[in-house]
Amino acid sequence: MPHWLSELLPSWAEPVVSPLFDPRVLSVLGALSVLLFVVSVVALPWLVARLPSDYFAPRSLAVRRRALQLRHPLYAIVRNLFGLLLVVCGLLMLFLPGQGLLTIIVGLVLAEFPGKDRVERAIVSAPPVLRALNAIRRRAKRPPLDLGESND
Repeated sequence: MPHWLSELLPSWAEPVVSPLFDPRVLSVLGALSVLLFVVSVVALPWLVARLPSDYFAPRSLAVRRRALQLRHPLYAIVRNLFGLLLVVCGLLMLFLPGQGLLTIIVGLVLAEFPGKDRVERAIVSAPPVLRALNAIRRRAKRPPLDLGESND
């Protein structure tokens, strides 16, 4: 660990942080960063372009919930685990190279949890995020996302 960092950290944090500076750990984090960046650059635009344009509109919520209820429980488990993995990777990409917010959005789209729709709409309704998503959809010749009339 760099000397300047050990001076800034409280004594109890040094044993927790110092293993992160092991060359093997740094190599794994570097490789993971490159992999997440490549996957996010290739897969996320493809997934965003395939979302129905009214996916975030309140009127499509009931239709999506009904469709999910008809699926096998194993499907829900796998989908939630993959969504959670994408959210964690997106959080990492906020600090590592990659498309962090887009990865988090796709992870949220896949996962099912109470209040999911409000969280999705809050993120997607942010003007910079909506512009980025619609730019991806425009390049894929897909209609822009329709958030519906209501913002709740």
